[in-house]
Amino acid sequence: MASVKLYLDTRTKKKNGTSPLKLGINHRDKRVLLNLDISLSSEQWDSVNNKIVAHPHRQVLNSFIAQIVADVNIRILELIRSGEIDRMSSQAIKNYFLSAMRVSNTEDEEINNDLFVDYFKKFVESKKGRTKEIYAATLNKIRSYIGENPIKFEDINKSWLQRFEFYMEESVPSVNGRGVHLRNIRAVFTDAIVNEVTMAYPFRKFKIQKAATAKRAITAEQLVQLMDFDCDKHQEKYRDFFMLIFYLIGINIIDLCNLKKEQLVNGRIEYIRAKTHKLYSIKVEPEAQSIIDKYKGDEYLLNILDRYKNYKDFAKRMNNNLRSIGNVEMGKHGAKTISPILPFITTYTARHSWATIAHKIGISKDVISMALGHSFGNRTTDIYIDYDSEKIDVANRRVIDFINQIKNKKATHNS
Repeated sequence: MASVKLYLDTRTKKKNGTSPLKLGINHRDKRVLLNLDISLSSEQWDSVNNKIVAHPHRQVLNSFIAQIVADVNIRILELIRSGEIDRMSSQAIKNYFLSAMRVSNTEDEEINNDLFVDYFKKFVESKKGRTKEIYAATLNKIRSYIGENPIKFEDINKSWLQRFEFYMEESVPSVNGRGVHLRNIRAVFTDAIVNEVTMAYPFRKFKIQKAATAKRAITAEQLVQLMDFDCDKHQEKYRDFFMLIFYLIGINIIDLCNLKKEQLVNGRIEYIRAKTHKLYSIKVEPEAQSIIDKYKGDEYLLNILDRYKNYKDFAKRMNNNLRSIGNVEMGKHGAKTISPILPFITTYTARHSWATIAHKIGISKDVISMALGHSFGNRTTDIYIDYDSEKIDVANRRVIDFINQIKNKKATHNS
């Protein structure tokens, strides 16, 4: 077992009375300390909740720390699964994480950290894959907006952000779409503050808007209707996978597709959610295990990626097939008319439905939040989960039992 701990090293003090905040990694007899380049007074560190308090940039720094902890947890889990961590010395582990956490320090004479666009460019270059593409898109928006005019961090204030948001309205009509670009700008400010490039932070006064999105849940009765419906043979697997998502407390489709066989350990699925980088541990109930056994994969836990190009291709097909489950009427010349029983269903419906049904049967909002991963992630985390998984296990069993009761009552009534 490995653990990640944050603590303020009060053994070392600077002239101003502050001490360095450090990240400790423990694995069996190996202990590694990483300096986060953040210095705090004792009054600015809440050791109970593991967060910075009474600091002018506490929100920014706490966000930065959460990202670091999440990244370290992911990398530790990868090292544990590969067995590599057992072959590494403490110094090798430290060097690995120092290298992984370090933002590219390549000197570029053309880059001036005082200039926001130059710093943003360097920030983008430190990212990879889809994340890099998203930040690069934001950088292109900024360049298009300011043209050739140089701009410093201090030039970006509430008024500038409001004008930039208005500028994006034509090319990015969605409120949430514009919010993505604004949050990317905020992330760059956070990084710059941590690296002591600037003290400016316009997001104290500027609030990023977020439009409410429709979250469609189905009732327990509708779920049972879906389970019992006499659908076409090719639709059965999509319904099975929808139920598997439900039984696994709304696991995201990308995470479901990417599950490896070794992630099913002692009757639990352990994975890091792609969207939030938080670690989840879900007990596999018999209903879920029967579906897993039915669709065993070669390399992966399930055979989804053995048969589909990627998770997006599968998700699209799954949504289309779920929405086409319904009564079929044959018209003239053999034309089919389908009356779907759940015309708005998607893979995400399972997650919202689990939460809605859990609330209906009296499970507390705190437990539901924990189950969905909403209430942990900023605090210090043990790599094998430090929240009360037993409560979540009990809640999930109650939800499944409730569905089974409705299903059994329906079967008895129809017999």
